[in-house]
Order: sequence, then structure tokens, then C-alpha cells
Amino acid sequence: MTDVADSPEVDQPEPESHAADESAGFDVAALRAQAEASWTRIVAWVLTIGGAIGLIASADLSIEKIEMLKDPGYSPSCNFNSLFSCGSVMVTDQASAFGPPNPFIGIAGFSVFVTVGVALLSGARFAKWFWLGLQLGATFAVVFVHWLIDQSLYEIGKLCPWCMVVWSVTIPSFLFVTVRNAHAFGLVERSRFVGILAHNHGLILMVWVLTLIALIVIRFWDEYFSTLY
Repeated sequence: MTDVADSPEVDQPEPESHAADESAGFDVAALRAQAEASWTRIVAWVLTIGGAIGLIASADLSIEKIEMLKDPGYSPSCNFNSLFSCGSVMVTDQASAFGPPNPFIGIAGFSVFVTVGVALLSGARFAKWFWLGLQLGATFAVVFVHWLIDQSLYEIGKLCPWCMVVWSVTIPSFLFVTVRNAHAFGLVERSRFVGILAHNHGLILMVWVLTLIALIVIRFWDEYFSTLY
């Protein structure tokens, strides 16, 4: 009869779930870090180039506004025709929504964009609170821009060409900063909906821009675009 005490001990395999969880957690963290680094580089270029374009447009509008204040009869260089007319927009209350002329605010905002973009391209790294602040600023900018779009189309009835340049760089700046932060803050992994939006950012941007173009064409079709044929 075999003595149980003398029987060899059988090594029990250690649970692998803990190791698997650690490995999965490491993979997620590594992928998140990779996505964050990639999107940070993209945002750096978008803020640098887009911010520079917006800064130039805002500076030109500011110069035109100063000239109009000095000489009420001055005609801005961006007065192209009856529809595309900076001067017609700059004399409205909406053009100074917060007191100072809107282009002055644009100079300040786009200067921040360019500074952040150049700093990132130079290798700077910013804390989470900084990115949250940048997100708030970009969100305010895109909301303000869409209010101005609404006012231009349905209240003022004129389009400011340089303002439209500002619109065209504010929207992608907001979108790319948002996608970067969604990856960096782990929202893409935690929310399937956010993940779908983040991975389809190109489609979202295209639909966004085409929708605005369609709204402009529809709004001014009878009084302008239909006369071009």
C-alpha cells in the first residue's frame, strides 16, 4: 500500500490570469502611448501651419479694421464683390462680439496655437492640465466660429473671405486636438463610440466642411451663385 506522504508532490500550475491581465494592460498602455506620440506630432504640425495661416488672416483683418476706423470711407482689400465683402461684416456688432474687434482675439488665439505647435516640434512635452486648457481654448474657438458662421449666413447676409480662412483652420485644429486628447486620456479604449469617432476623423472633417459649403451655397444661391451661370 503506497504511503500518501511518500508520494511525489505534483506542482500545480500557477494561475495565468494575473499575468495575462498585466500583459494586456501593458499592451493597452503601450498602444496608447504610441497613439499619443503620433497624434501629438500631427497636432504640432496642424497648430503650427494652421495657426500661422489664421494669424496672418487675423493680422490682415486687424490692419483693415484700423484703417476703417481711421477713414470711414476706406474700402478693405478683401472687398471682392457684393457677397464676399470683409468691410460689410466688420462694421457689424457681431464683428466685436466681446468688445475688441474679433481679429484682435484671433491674433491672441492663433499666436498661442503657433507657439504650442513650434514648442511641440522642438520636443517640448506638456502636462495633462495644459492639454485640457488647450482643449477648452480650441472648443471655445470652434463654437465661436460657428456662431459667426450662423450670423454671417442668416443675419448679416455677407461673407468675409479672411474670416472664412479663419474658419477653415479653426475646425481642423479643434478636431485634431480633440482626437489627440481622446487617445492620450484613454477615452478611445473606454468608449466604443469615441473610438469610432476618433478613427473616422478624416470622414468627419470632410463631412463637416462639405456641410458648411453646402449651407453657404444654399443660402446665397438665388442672390449670387445662380448668377454665375
